[in-house]
Amino acid sequence: MEQLEAAGWKAIAEEVSAESTPHVLARHIGEAVGRRLSQLPQDKQVGVANQILQSLALHAPDPDMEDVAGAITDGPRQLLALAEQEAPGVYALRPLTPLSETALITNAPDDPSLGAELRAELATADRIDLLCAFVKWYGIRVLEDSLRAAKERGVPIRVITTTYIGATEKRALDRLVREFGAEVRVNYELRTTRLHAKAWLFRRNTGFDTAYVGSSNLSKAALLDGLEWNVRLSSVATPRVLDKFEATFDAYWADAAFESYDPDRDGERLAEALARAGGTGTGGELKISLSGLEVHALPHQKDMLERLQVEREVRGHHQNLLVAATGTGKTVMAALDYRALRNKRGGELPRLLFVAHRKEILRQSLRTYREVLDDASFGELLHSGQEPQDWTHVFASVQSLNLRRLELLDPEHFDVIVIDEFHHAKADTYQRVIAHFKPKELLGLTATPERMDGVNVQDEFFEGRIAAELRLWEALENDLLCPFHYFGIPDGTNLTNLNWRSGTYDRDQLGNLFTADHARARIVIKQVEDKISEPATMRALGFCVTKAHAHFMAACFRKAGFQAAALDSDSSAEVRERTLDDLKAGRIQVIFSVDLFNEGLDIPDVDTLLLLRPTNSATVFLQQLGRGLRRTPNKPVLTVLDFIGQHRAEFRFEEQFRALTNLTRNRLVDSIERDFPQLPSGCQIILEGKSKELVLNNIRTQIKATVQSLAKEARAFNTPTLADYLRESRREIKELYKNGNSWTSVLRRAGLVDEPSPPGEAALLKRVHAFLHVDDPERAQAYLRLIADDAPAYESLPPIDQAYARMLFFNLWDDAGGFTSFEEGLESLRTQQVFRDELRQVLNCVIEQADHVPISLKGPHSNIPLKVHSAYNRSEILAALGVARLGGQMPRTFAQGVQWVEHLQTDALLVTLEKNEKDFSPTVRYKDFALSPTLFHWESQNATAESSSTGLRYQHHEEQGSHVLLFMRRYKNTDIGKSHPWMLLGPATYEEHTGSKPMAITWRLKHELPADVWTYSAIAAG
Repeated sequence: MEQLEAAGWKAIAEEVSAESTPHVLARHIGEAVGRRLSQLPQDKQVGVANQILQSLALHAPDPDMEDVAGAITDGPRQLLALAEQEAPGVYALRPLTPLSETALITNAPDDPSLGAELRAELATADRIDLLCAFVKWYGIRVLEDSLRAAKERGVPIRVITTTYIGATEKRALDRLVREFGAEVRVNYELRTTRLHAKAWLFRRNTGFDTAYVGSSNLSKAALLDGLEWNVRLSSVATPRVLDKFEATFDAYWADAAFESYDPDRDGERLAEALARAGGTGTGGELKISLSGLEVHALPHQKDMLERLQVEREVRGHHQNLLVAATGTGKTVMAALDYRALRNKRGGELPRLLFVAHRKEILRQSLRTYREVLDDASFGELLHSGQEPQDWTHVFASVQSLNLRRLELLDPEHFDVIVIDEFHHAKADTYQRVIAHFKPKELLGLTATPERMDGVNVQDEFFEGRIAAELRLWEALENDLLCPFHYFGIPDGTNLTNLNWRSGTYDRDQLGNLFTADHARARIVIKQVEDKISEPATMRALGFCVTKAHAHFMAACFRKAGFQAAALDSDSSAEVRERTLDDLKAGRIQVIFSVDLFNEGLDIPDVDTLLLLRPTNSATVFLQQLGRGLRRTPNKPVLTVLDFIGQHRAEFRFEEQFRALTNLTRNRLVDSIERDFPQLPSGCQIILEGKSKELVLNNIRTQIKATVQSLAKEARAFNTPTLADYLRESRREIKELYKNGNSWTSVLRRAGLVDEPSPPGEAALLKRVHAFLHVDDPERAQAYLRLIADDAPAYESLPPIDQAYARMLFFNLWDDAGGFTSFEEGLESLRTQQVFRDELRQVLNCVIEQADHVPISLKGPHSNIPLKVHSAYNRSEILAALGVARLGGQMPRTFAQGVQWVEHLQTDALLVTLEKNEKDFSPTVRYKDFALSPTLFHWESQNATAESSSTGLRYQHHEEQGSHVLLFMRRYKNTDIGKSHPWMLLGPATYEEHTGSKPMAITWRLKHELPADVWTYSAIAAG
């Protein structure tokens, strides 16, 4: 100790105990010194360590201690190589950039050549992954010796590439597979490339991993002499980036869009795809494939088909409308839906009638069905004199289905009827078809459900329902629509004094205000001149409030030197057609209209939208936006100018912005504050000046809705019925349950309920929020039976209903509520008439919002009242699994994310994807995520070693007879500050793992993830 103090290391001396044996004292001193050194920068650690050693040697009474000076070293020194001979015939080869450092490589004369660096990396890698848009023969030739050496060492090589612009060379891919043993996967998408990335990842068993990310494909120019930029990364300097690299690559590798390539099996297909992509293919009609390769739905199509399935199987609706923009594959979706119906009938083909109004559509649709069904003889045409022979699968023009022919066909002859362009359904030719037939399934297809007269076809034929509509963000993420630049521009108008009726402003007052507002019109014109690069060549649509407003704006624009016109329902067909032709031809720059959202205004080349009316409906807002989102070669982006005034408190901006961004309300506020940092590629939302403040204040006001403001609305609507209030107010049900509120408390405050509150009611009402996630009909019906006036006693219930009763009990009292039996607790609800009425209304409302088809568990879990792809909170999960029990484990005290259920021999894993609620985190996002719709990457608790009993059970659960149930939620908390429920993803089986303490395990799911869940749970989906 004296030596330490004499050497000037008093602080270290104070950390260790002098009353220790020499060996223990030495260890304590070493640990103390180590802690001190670890706090210093790396380049200073060796110098300070030398200083300690030197000081100890000088002050040591023992002459032997002086030998410590011999341990002093110059430094620091860096490990430069892992082996002298990295591969046969390759000696002392290492990258010029040290393994622990990052670098920018530009192929400049003073930079190391990328090709040389890659050869050195290949020589020491234990696993190699390559991601590039195209692969060239000469690029492989530069690396051939290193690739061959890697193969001889047994190094696995994975390559992902595309047929983009036909640039990949087939012989290069063939050589990678045959000569170098690489596994290759190819994206054959021709419309656009989903892969622009160029990157290498080199994994090493030593942990010194490296990666290159930049502009270089596998080509001669990229590797040798091109002006290419690439960043070299390392697991030492950028570990989290490499984690994301590997996770994203593995997600691509598992994506069905990237198909395994075998030269013998797929060579001809690749050659044809490259020829078409390069513009040298034969083109012509769609080739009918009889290869047996199944046509798969794209992510957005899968999502829409699942929602269509929900309408049929959960809600019992068998007349449905599917809405999707032109070019997104409506007919493919109809064919895939028909194939699914066939599969449900054990392979028997339902009798089909497909109706369209043009023969070109019919022929293309027939080809699509044949491709999807892999049956070149499927279907018959009925048009232009062509007559079916079998009349079982008919593709008919609507004109051919005249009254004489319909009289010969039984109304129930066809099982499935699909009507394309359903917005024409009001026409007599369509009406007679719809009125005559009684199919088991009717499916309408349209891109524009709005008719010229302003009536929506869903209101007239489908009780106001759209079964499945293409979500805007899905279409943008999948590169199906033109990206947009949205500008929110303050226009200075004050709308707070206008009357508010039926969820919107008084139309006449609003029109009069805008028609007299020349200052606002000048702002609009100035913004067009500022935001549009060439206003003289723009093709714009302006959406107005009234006919007078449309004509007023057209006059103002003409006065400013624009060629402008106005169209409304009074315009003759001839005037409309001529005006639209003028816009298409560029003879006029802008058309102003009101309530004309029909297909006649769906002009693909429209590149500018002027939103001149406040839009309080997401549906109307998206209809307007959709008029400009069609992709064309000459339109890089759609410009949207939205003019924003000061609104009444009832007006709601959130609907349109949530439709644009797919964000919950709280996260929308955060995104607006940060100027929308995460949008689909190419899209921008910019709120200028005061507009940002106006929008934020409006949305925050909605978030902060109090029981007083809700009660004021309820009084205005004068309804005690929850469903009616939600429809009139356009509020989400969860808004009523923030801060401990309830529908009953709102009604009491509004004076619409005057029954006295029985003891215990207030506490029960505070638990109603715990049922907002119920999304499977069986559970909802079970709960409704248990709270009915004549609910049976707990002991008389069958086992499955007793399990539901326990779920209901613990959902109401997660600490058992002081009850000694389930019967006692449930019996106490008999006197709670108001509470039971509210819970009944809530369950009936939320089940109508279900997004997924519930799937029953099978085998050893068949008696558990949980459904795959349904949502459950902690109380329900623990009760259903038998973990929560009276006198034992209470849901309130359960905090861990894993639970071993002994009597079921089951591990329940509860995963939260986005663990950091407020900020994007580059670290935790790559712990738990979906690799594919059937593979899930999960990280165990930190203490779980691969050799521990738990780790071994995870690895060998199948042979040992135990099971795994995986539950997942996206966020920890909901918008109303409550714990977010988990979705049961279902049974999972062990695939593989890496690491220990924690283990990174890949689980294989028995049931595919729903398309929307796959989108948000994947590192890189779509």
